[in-house]
Amino acid sequence: MITLRRSSERGHFDHGWLNTYHSFSFDQYYDPRYMGFRQLRVINEDFVAAGRGFPTHGHRDMEIITYILEGALQHEDSMGNGSIIRPGDVQRMTAGTGVRHSEKNASHDERVHLLQIWILPETLGLEPGYEQKAFSDDERRGRLRLIASNDGRDGSVTVHQDVSVFASILAAGESVRYDMDQTRYGWIQVARGSIVVNGQSAEQGDGAIAMGESSLEIRADQSAEVLLFDLA
Repeated sequence: MITLRRSSERGHFDHGWLNTYHSFSFDQYYDPRYMGFRQLRVINEDFVAAGRGFPTHGHRDMEIITYILEGALQHEDSMGNGSIIRPGDVQRMTAGTGVRHSEKNASHDERVHLLQIWILPETLGLEPGYEQKAFSDDERRGRLRLIASNDGRDGSVTVHQDVSVFASILAAGESVRYDMDQTRYGWIQVARGSIVVNGQSAEQGDGAIAMGESSLEIRADQSAEVLLFDLA
């Protein structure tokens, strides 16, 4: 069964410097139907104005993935990491026992567009950690490229949870197939463009929930970029 979480139904706040959409309950947005999905707790689509950003703040007991769609994000944290994250980069931060960080648009001229993803860890009180890897367009084009997993296989970043995250860039009319264990759950986030997944149309910002499916057929109606979460 495929169920759609429409982009237009997400929580939305425009703070001027930050235009943000929440797939799940977050901060000032509360929807008891969407407190998360399995181990997925947050998918925020953020547009951050040039030269602006999130001041230093803290997190605990969360696996945080940042996926950049447009622009560049400057990151600094209490573990001593400092980096610029660009399209194709995947950043994983294990908040564990506690970490503080700041994120700022690295450009003074262009906005940055990103997905901020939080995954509940399998164990509380982990040692904080950081990882960042780049996945080229060619690696993601026309295929499902593993970008995050619980064992770091195939060069993916390591998350402390039984989840596999794939990214794909599809040209119009192109499709990819994913064979699923029917006892597991899928979430497909349409980052850009529009797709059809097992006969259901989904647009930019939509989430497609898969339950009891043995396979997923994802076809791009328009050129598209998607993230696929395989969840326990």
